[in-house]
Amino acid sequence: MKTPIVFSEKCLNYGIWHIEGPQRVKKAYDFLNEKKYSFSEPSPASDDDLLRAHKIEYIWNLKKSLVDDSDTPAYDNIFEYARLSAGGAILAAKIEGFSLMRPPGHHAGLNGSALGVNSRGFCYLNNIAIAVKAVKKSALILDIDGHHGNGTQEIFQGDPKVQYVSLHRFPHFPGTGEKSVDNCLNFPLKADCGEKKYLNTFDHALEMIDRNKFEIVAVSVGFDTHKGDLASLGLSENSFKLIGRKIGTLNRPTFFLLEGGYIGGKNGRDIDQFLKGYEEEKK
Repeated sequence: MKTPIVFSEKCLNYGIWHIEGPQRVKKAYDFLNEKKYSFSEPSPASDDDLLRAHKIEYIWNLKKSLVDDSDTPAYDNIFEYARLSAGGAILAAKIEGFSLMRPPGHHAGLNGSALGVNSRGFCYLNNIAIAVKAVKKSALILDIDGHHGNGTQEIFQGDPKVQYVSLHRFPHFPGTGEKSVDNCLNFPLKADCGEKKYLNTFDHALEMIDRNKFEIVAVSVGFDTHKGDLASLGLSENSFKLIGRKIGTLNRPTFFLLEGGYIGGKNGRDIDQFLKGYEEEKK
């Protein structure tokens, strides 16, 4: 059975000319629809859901559109779009699905920007943090976006119920994640390092975790590591299939959230290959 996709057309209704625009998700939806994936419509996350991951002052400011930076504009009704995306993450956790929603989330910290970085990098609410906290189970968070998830690290650093593992390009935005700290294992990689180096590093990362300490796996999936994308690590469609297989071997309830992936309308093909690899290996 194919992994269900969480999607709402409402997430296409803002940021038309931004690089993190609706076209990157719409093209992926069209491709996956042709491949006969099943789709589920999310509901918005509640304030209680959001406050598990963010400070109340930030949520109030986001509601009032008082948060804005050059990468992350205060679009009309952005709070509603952001909490719908967070609701998509919660639904994905419940049904072990893949949330094909925007805006993404892993740069959003407790009070918006995180770990001293001024920009929120297209992110308004930390979707994966909100979903993990809603599930209330010990979790392994795998962040395979090309950019370090500084917001996710800030929210979970020191949390004994969560192991955070990130493979990302460095040096690169947001400039964090050079070293591991506490329960946050960071694996910085050079630009266009290639599939072999990436997969070997991924294997090393999985060897370092204690598989007896987590009940679920939550994955921030970014396809901006695809060769030629914003955080290229020289990966291909086949690379994502192999990564999916490795995640499938963890043998835990698993859900996935879209983070990055911006160039060339390739996200749908990459998602399809990634999920095929995962489904081939999961027990």
